[in-house]
Parts: sequence; structure tokens; C-alpha cells
Amino acid sequence: MFPFRTVSVTPKLPEAIGRLRELAYDFWFSWNMAGIEFFRSINQDLWREVQHNPVKFLMHVQEKDLVMASQDEDYLILYKRVIDLYDRYLTQETWFSRKYPDHCKDVIAYFSAEFGLHESHPIYSGGLGLLAGDHCKSASDLGLPFIGVGLLYKQGYFHQRINSEGRQEAEYPHLNFYELPITPVNNPDGSRLEVTVDLQGRTVFIQVWKVKVGRIAVYLLDTDTPKNSIPDRNLTGQLYGGDRAYRLSQEIVLGVGGVRALRAMSINPGAWHINEGHAAFLIVERIRELTRYMVSFDTAREVVRSSTVFTTHTPVPAGHDLFDEELIASYFGNMVAEMGIDFRALKDLAWDGERQKFNMTLLALRHSFMSNGVSRLHGKVAREMFRPCYSRLHPEEIPVTSVTNGVHVETWLAAELKELFSRYLGKRWFEQIAQPEMWAGVDDIPDQELWRVRRLLKEKMILFARTSLKQQRRRNREPLQHIIEVDDYLDPDILTIGFARRFATYKRACLLFSNLARLEQLVNNSERPVRLVFAGKAHPADSAGQDLIKKIYDFSMRPELRGKVLLLENYDIHMARHLVQGVDIWLNTPRRPMEASGTSGIKAAVNGLINVSTLDGWWPEAYNGSNGFAVGSESAYEDDEIQDRDDCYSLYSVLEEKVVPMYYRKTEGFSPEWVRLMKETIKSVAPVFNTGRMVAEYTERFYIPAIKRGKNFTDNNNYLAGHASNFKKLILDYWDQVSFVSVESSGRPKMNAGETIELNAVLSLGLIYTRSVAVEMVYGEVVEGGLKNITVLPMTLESEIAENIYRYTGRLTMPQGAFGYTVRVRPDSRDFPYQELPLITWAPVF
Repeated sequence: MFPFRTVSVTPKLPEAIGRLRELAYDFWFSWNMAGIEFFRSINQDLWREVQHNPVKFLMHVQEKDLVMASQDEDYLILYKRVIDLYDRYLTQETWFSRKYPDHCKDVIAYFSAEFGLHESHPIYSGGLGLLAGDHCKSASDLGLPFIGVGLLYKQGYFHQRINSEGRQEAEYPHLNFYELPITPVNNPDGSRLEVTVDLQGRTVFIQVWKVKVGRIAVYLLDTDTPKNSIPDRNLTGQLYGGDRAYRLSQEIVLGVGGVRALRAMSINPGAWHINEGHAAFLIVERIRELTRYMVSFDTAREVVRSSTVFTTHTPVPAGHDLFDEELIASYFGNMVAEMGIDFRALKDLAWDGERQKFNMTLLALRHSFMSNGVSRLHGKVAREMFRPCYSRLHPEEIPVTSVTNGVHVETWLAAELKELFSRYLGKRWFEQIAQPEMWAGVDDIPDQELWRVRRLLKEKMILFARTSLKQQRRRNREPLQHIIEVDDYLDPDILTIGFARRFATYKRACLLFSNLARLEQLVNNSERPVRLVFAGKAHPADSAGQDLIKKIYDFSMRPELRGKVLLLENYDIHMARHLVQGVDIWLNTPRRPMEASGTSGIKAAVNGLINVSTLDGWWPEAYNGSNGFAVGSESAYEDDEIQDRDDCYSLYSVLEEKVVPMYYRKTEGFSPEWVRLMKETIKSVAPVFNTGRMVAEYTERFYIPAIKRGKNFTDNNNYLAGHASNFKKLILDYWDQVSFVSVESSGRPKMNAGETIELNAVLSLGLIYTRSVAVEMVYGEVVEGGLKNITVLPMTLESEIAENIYRYTGRLTMPQGAFGYTVRVRPDSRDFPYQELPLITWAPVF
């Protein structure tokens, strides 16, 4: 290929509407009704053709259309309103500036392998990316000094085609970056900003692009530059593609290259958030930076840990990125030499002894000040999953907490519902999304009004589904009759169930098909029929997931189910928006506890859809008995087949005995019970499960403490970091000298309420000072395998009874019930939480 320069040619904008281009390059337009109408009203057909991409729209719109808009009085009124809204949004005081005025310059860097901001920018595969996109939008709304860092994929995630045999086919589009709402980052002299990383001795050049998302920016890294070889240019080609070396290279570009890109732009974050383990190599790069300034390797680790936050999204060990030792050694040899360490020191940062691999999740977990799962249940599952790493801690103390996911309500809420809420909740309702009191106003919406809007959205969904199916059948050259019959598929008066998400086996897309006889009765009931709409992609390397798609397609073609069970192709943000706004029931059937959070059900709920879901992910926190339906139980199963059997039975019981009868108990054209259910769903879900609440929680619990701790650890030439490092080394060297000499208790097997147990413990501490340990009493409810709901109380140092032998005493009064108690000793330092050095010694039997 010969070299060439790129130029984007667009029509000249009339002066009266000259800021159209400015808004085209800011994703703020995507969550504002007026912002979308801003472009669509100029040429609706073109807006649809360019898939709602405002930059591409301006490249292809005819100049006469722009001139006409600039002379249209109604359009000019809309234009002024949008510009006023936009300017006010960018300049008004924010939640963050009010609450944390001293931290407005402390940048928070959020690293993620994917960002799902809008359908016009397809660099996402599913829930992780959509969450990252919503996280960024709420960070903008709240005014955080926030930036995102990710990769700019030339082919994005694949377009899905389902062929005439029901098989998924993957097509990779070639994205023209100059047609996307992104801009290149340049040096002050106008040249392209570039950074480099070393990959097995090769220098790989990385370009940087900027995405504007309201008040914040996302920086995307791109290796597709002529300075690189073809294989290296393709490193940012596909999301989650290639072999292990390709994946490792991508993650080095993201983590190492991302840090270097920020430094090149003079951005020095105060807190670093790793969104899943893909970006964890930023830890290694930040350690390398510090060692260049003569900071010791161990002290550098403490500095990095002090300001790092990690979110894990997977509930199973198999979901973690693992790399062979030899592969890591071949890619990090030069960096190891630069840091002045041996390879073992680097390997030990993330070595998974159980699986004998370098584990990216462990790299992040071991070097983060705070770590979290994405729902309460997932936090519990994650603590159990990481238990081997913290074998001496009680499971409840493993340092993985939880911040339950949410959605960006303004992005996912239907425009028709926004208008309805403006009438009944107040015109500024969107500024109070996290306030339950505001949402109580949903009860003031007349039932007929809410039902009318829901029916309108259902009609739009039906039109969309029919159009999609007809396009698919035309492309597959199906008979004309098969295309025509689609116009009879779906009906706004018939209960419609939606199931749309990634086709992974644990999500059990085929659970309903486990009992075909009952399914056929459900969809073919003459008085109370049901329709089902499925959509979703399976990763091209996931043959089991692709088999699920094939099975559902085959079922949908059976005479008894044809036209009643539909499978739509190419699930993306645009399709998701139609489905979560338009069906009646949102079905979610993951095998508990395999779903970390799941957010599609939240998107559905804020639009008034009813969730029918297993008690997994976010749903156990949201379900209150009056806002949807629970499938199965919270019981633990050891046999997947038995769990599937029980959940299938429960699902049909819920549908047949509760959901279907309630929906069809209609008076005056709708079911009052159903409308009450919709209102309760909106009221209970919207104020809690939104990313405004989520990002505020991250800010208060994670970002601000990380910023403060990071500053403390780096002040005075990294004094506290060095002190913590030395303390940990001392404790590690001498902890084997710590032991219990004796433990005495006044407790009896049976005691009366209010009685006190006197505890007396004698310990040998060896060369460790008493000020460096905490001796504690621990009690909790007795369960199989130990204690739960533990309470920890300190014991008091009474005396030194011999050299390095100390007596500690304590008094314990426990509540009524069956409790167990014990004593332990652990390291204690004001500089870090004890879980960072989990060398707890528990008392032997006493």
C-alpha cells in the first residue's frame, strides 16, 4: 500500500447553526432528547442511514438541507434551546465541585478494555463496555475530574449475521476513524502525539484519540500507524481477538501505553481505577516509572497500591486473564532489566500458584488499595473465589467489597417516558434521579397515561423487530412468503417476553425450551397467548454459545412456535434500546451465582418493564416482592442439571400462575394490577440502580480515599510508602516467631444471657514489638465450616511475663444464641489495612 494523507470534507455550516459540529463531537448529544433531535430533524432518513452518527451525518448531509434548517424558524428555536442546555451543562456547578472543592484538580483515571458509549462508536462487546460508557456519562454529570483510557479498535466488535441455517456469522467492519465522534490528540507543534511500548524487543508506536463525553474525556490508543509493522498495526484491530500473545500485546498497549499516553499529555492522576484485569499492566508501568527515580521496587509497589482501585466483573476463576511464565518473560525482559530486578520479582507480582500462570486479576488485586465486585452477591462470591489468596483471613474479611452496578438513566430511558416524567415529576426530574422522594411522584401518573406510553413503545419495538427480521430473510434469500408473513409477527395486545444479552452458557438462554410442551401451551393459548423475542451474540471463539443461537433458531422454525418465538440478529445498543423499552417482560435466567451483576434488567425496569429473573446479580438487592418476579431460590446447588430442572419448573410456575393471568386481567383495555407493578418497578429501581448513585459511591468510598492515601504515601519523598514497605518486610521475616503459649477462658458450654467470658491469652512475639500487633477476640454464629457474621473486639496488653512473652486479657459478652469464639493475633499498622498483610495467627484449641 502506498502512503497517503487523510482529509475530511464536509459542507460549510451556515453561521446561524455554526455549532452543530461542536456538538457532533460530544457524546452529550446521545443522552439528550433535544440533542438527538438537533441532528435528526435536518434529515431523518440520513440520520437513520448513518446509524445516528453525527460526524458521519455532517459529512454526508447536503448543504441545501443545512441552509434550509438555518432558515427554518422552528429549527432555530430548537437550535438555541440545545445550545443553551449544552452551555449550561458544561458551566454550571456540579455535585463534585460542591462536595469536594479541594479535589477538583485531582484527576481520576479509569482504564477499561471497552467503552460502550453509543451505537455510532462500536468498540464494546457487552455489559462491561456498556457499564464503562454509563460510568463515564455519570462522571460527567457529577462533575468528576475524570478521564477514561481504552483502545480504539479498527474493526470494533463483530457484526452478527444469522444465516439461513441459524448459524452465527461474524463480520468485522472497517471503521473510518475520521467518520467517528473522535479527534486525534496532537503535540503543541501540530504533529500527532505518539508514545511507544516495547514488545519482545520491537518498538510499537501508539497514537492517541480523544472522545468528548460531556465534561470528561476518554482517550483511546491506536497502533494502526504506518510506523508499525502490519501485525503491530493490527494489535488494536479486534476486541477480544487473536491468540494469547495477541491478547498480551493488547493489554500491554492498554496498561503500559495508557500510562505513557497520560504522561505525554501532562496528565498525572491522583487515583487509578482498573475496570477488570485487562488494564492491570498499568501497575507494572507505574512501578517502573518510580524505580527510574531511585525508588526501591518494594517502596514503588506501596506507592502504586496506595492510589489504585480495582473492580472485578467475573464470578469464576476461568474468567480471569492468565498468561504462561515464558510468554511474560519474553515480553517483559527489557522492563525487568530497567527496574533492576530479577524476573522472579516481576513474576511474583501476579503468580497464581494453583494454576501456575501469571494472573492479571491477582496483579490488580494485590496492588489495589480498594477492590470490589459489582453487586452484593458478587462481592460475596468474589471473596470466596479469592479465598486461597487470603487463607489466614476469615472469609468475611477478604478485602473485596461491593459497589452494585447501575445504568445511566437518561441514556436508556425512552424519550416518551422522559416527556411523561417531565409532566408529572417536574421538568428537572433528571437532576434528582437518586432521590426516592422524587420518584414517588410516579404514583401521580394516571394509569391510562402510563399504559398508553408503554403501548406506543411496544408498537415501535414491534416495527423494529419486523424490519430486522425482514432484512435478515431478504439477505438469506428466503421465499417471499417467509418475508411477508413477518408483518403478522407480534401484536401490541399480546404479552411479549424479551431475552437479550451475550449468549454464554451460564445465562441459560434455552431454559424455557427445556419443557417444549409447556412452552407450546404458553404461546398457543387462544385467550392468553405469549410471544418471545431473543437476541444476542456469542463470542466467535465460543462454540457452545453459538450452539445456543442455533438451537433457538431451530426452535423458532418449528411449526408450533413459528412467528411466536423470534430470534433477532446483530444485538447492539440500538437494538437493546428498542427491546428494553418495548417488551413487557424482561427475562433473565443466569445460573446463580454466575451473574456478577447484569444491567439489562435495570435498563428494562426504569422503562417500566417487569423483571422475571433468577435471584442473581443485582436482582436479589432490588426484588421486594412487589416489583417483579423471582425465579428459583437462593439455595446453593452442586449439580447444574438439578438446578436447571428446578429453575425451569419455577419459571413456568411463575409465568403460568402469576405473570400471564395478571397481564390479561384487563379492565378498560389494560390491567390495573400490571400498571401498579410497573409503577413499583420504576419507583424501587430507578433511584437506587443508577450510575449517578454508583459513581458517587465510588467517589466517596474509593476515589477520594485513594487520592488522599496516594498523597500521603508520596509526601516527603515517599516516606510513608517506604515505612510501610519496611514494616511489611520485617513482619514477613519474623512472623514465624509469633505463637500462642496458652489461652484460658472462663466460658462454659452453657451460659445465661448477660454473663461475661474472661479471656486470658499468653503470646510469644519473638522479635516483633507489641505495638506492631493487635490481639483480638472474634466471635460469630456457629455454622458448618466455622463462624459467620463475626464480630472482632480488641484485647488489652496486661504485662510482659518473660522476655518477649506477653499476657493479653479481654471480656466478652455475647448475645443469645449458638455462638463460637476464639482469639487471634495479627500485624497492626496505621499505614495500611491489615488485609494487605494477612498473616493472622489463630489460637489453637483451648
